[in-house]
Amino acid sequence: MKLITRDTDYAIRAMCVIAKRKDKVVSVKDLTDYLKVPRPFLRKILQILNKRGLLKSYKGIGGGFTIALSPKKISLVKLIEVFQGPIRLSEHKLKKKICPEAKICLLKKRLDNIEKYVKARLEAITLETLIEEAGRI
Repeated sequence: MKLITRDTDYAIRAMCVIAKRKDKVVSVKDLTDYLKVPRPFLRKILQILNKRGLLKSYKGIGGGFTIALSPKKISLVKLIEVFQGPIRLSEHKLKKKICPEAKICLLKKRLDNIEKYVKARLEAITLETLIEEAGRI
């Protein structure tokens, strides 16, 4: 199980670069050169982020992307969920139906607690905190 897929990783990295440049429009070419990511792959990711309201796009000469929200409002959970769906350790399903033992299952209770903990920790990591930490390195 991967917690963060390649799409999510590239999205986080691109969002950090765009967020660092504040209100400046960042071109796809600048991003692909900086991140060393194939252009078509990155464009697809940026378009998804734009559709979800996390980026603003600008077309034409001088076009590109800016961040749509404050970096402190964009958490890792939000970015993970855009590309991977909700964070789940287990769905507790049998043959596509909720397990009849889910309410009393001891494993489910423990996994739910771990899931809540992981989600809370990831929610506390925002683009702002990532950018600040990178500046200290």
